[in-house]
Amino acid sequence: MQIVSTPNAPQAIGPYSQAMKINGIIYTSGQIALRPDGSFLDGDIAEQTTQVFTNLSEVLKEAGSGLDKVIKTTVFLSDMDNFTAMNEVYAKFFGEHKPSRSTVAVKTLPKNALVEIECIAIA
Repeated sequence: MQIVSTPNAPQAIGPYSQAMKINGIIYTSGQIALRPDGSFLDGDIAEQTTQVFTNLSEVLKEAGSGLDKVIKTTVFLSDMDNFTAMNEVYAKFFGEHKPSRSTVAVKTLPKNALVEIECIAIA
């Protein structure tokens, strides 16, 4: 089991790792719209989703993977009214690659983020 950590994505804001890699599978922690310096991007859903995918891309890169190797995502939205706008950004990052996905509405997210996304990928 290997802890994955990169300075190119925000450091964990709690007792967890950016990701864990075991037997060629990478499990990322949920990413919100934090910049690598830890500041929060207080933008709209499209801007926050873009930052989330930038963070996930950097964590996966550090683990020897990428968005093209993601097999499952879980998306947490603070408001399902943001689904369409989030989905448009999501589609741009994945292109023709379409991993399985669950999308869940939650009451609140850390830092009052609009979106949090975690993924599972192969190395």
